[in-house]
Amino acid sequence: MVSKKGNILIVDDNAGIRRALEILLPLHFAQVKTIPSPATLVSSLERFRPDVVLLDMNFTASINTGNEGLYWAGEIKKMAPEVEVVLFTAYADIQLAVEGMKRGAFDFIVKPWDNEKLVTTLTAARDKARKAMGRECHPEQSEGSMHWGASKSMAAIRKTVDKIAPTDATVLITGENGTGKDVLAREIHARSLRSGKSMVAVDAGAITETLFESELFGHVKGAFTDAHTDHVGKFEHADGGTLFLDEIGNIPLHLQAKLLRVIQNRSVVRVGGSKAIPVNIRLICATNMDLEQLVREGRFREDLYYRINTVHIALPPLRERREDIVPLAERFIGQFAEKYHRSVSGLDDSAKVVLERGRWNGNIRELQNCIEKAVILSEGTMLTAKDIQIEQTRTVTSASGTLKSVSEAEEERLVREAVEHSGGNISAAAKALGISRPTMYAKMKKYGL
Repeated sequence: MVSKKGNILIVDDNAGIRRALEILLPLHFAQVKTIPSPATLVSSLERFRPDVVLLDMNFTASINTGNEGLYWAGEIKKMAPEVEVVLFTAYADIQLAVEGMKRGAFDFIVKPWDNEKLVTTLTAARDKARKAMGRECHPEQSEGSMHWGASKSMAAIRKTVDKIAPTDATVLITGENGTGKDVLAREIHARSLRSGKSMVAVDAGAITETLFESELFGHVKGAFTDAHTDHVGKFEHADGGTLFLDEIGNIPLHLQAKLLRVIQNRSVVRVGGSKAIPVNIRLICATNMDLEQLVREGRFREDLYYRINTVHIALPPLRERREDIVPLAERFIGQFAEKYHRSVSGLDDSAKVVLERGRWNGNIRELQNCIEKAVILSEGTMLTAKDIQIEQTRTVTSASGTLKSVSEAEEERLVREAVEHSGGNISAAAKALGISRPTMYAKMKKYGL
């Protein structure tokens, strides 16, 4: 008998649908939980720890735009990037589906649904989520998650990973936005002796200062006004596994001391508590910033830098590994052709030339988005140069620090581009511009965004 695996969280305001799914899905998955609205979604994510969220698109009577579903899909991916989201709607709109997937949704199910298709989709989403979380990854299975390519620089990195992955060495991954720092972190975890446990990913730069300690270290009931229950922090969630702190360079200086203390002691004290709770983690950090320069400027603690920098891996930008562009594009074609049920199978020579000449300021992420769009819109079996729409204007992904020296008109353009390119993700837009979230909000208010 095959054991059932996976936790499925269903968010739907229709009681009949919830009852039907409570009968069907437990036959295929280990745990199934239903809630009638997103009101308790955050707490459900923390307590139930789903692999997949089956998310209704509409929760407000007489409003069927799907905007609520799109909003909450984005929020889920921000709160728990490793959790997969399957959108659930009675309105079969391909544009809505594409928009939802661009915001990180795994797939799109139309009501009334086919039971077999629903279970198949949720199973695929579960498998992807569990692999990303490290719940079912083993060293021999992890090759497919990382494309090493043919460049000498990536070959050297691969040798390093082969050596350090089975150890508990702390790793610092640096590189420009879109170079795949999070993918490499998952690869290291999947090859480690902790692969049977979770890898908990945290966007350190996206956590507000007031919630930093609570999110990372947890809090006890009554610690502050809204602390109605005990809250387990990310360090405790990662106990026995790997903690991935992304964008660590964005952590304010006064909070770095608190992070350093926990890393040194390998124990946390929840906010409002007094008991030291041991945590057994492997730490992987990542940033697109020059930490050595930040140390020289007094903006990053030197002792914290050396604590997280046992092994340093610098991922090269895509423009420095052009021999990998076409193989990466072909890999993405296979993924998106299957995802969107398209018959696209490859690139013609004209498309290869355009791809290899591209600047790719957004690196692999930009290439992936480019190929995704091309596969969706293509009408043939081979992508051509006409299908490849590369953004030729100056992108904001390398605009860190530039807002200090540009005119107001140029600043407005950069801010608007950042918001547009990030799909409305304020944290991502702020990172692209090299500014804090509060500053980003102020700029958006200034320009009426």
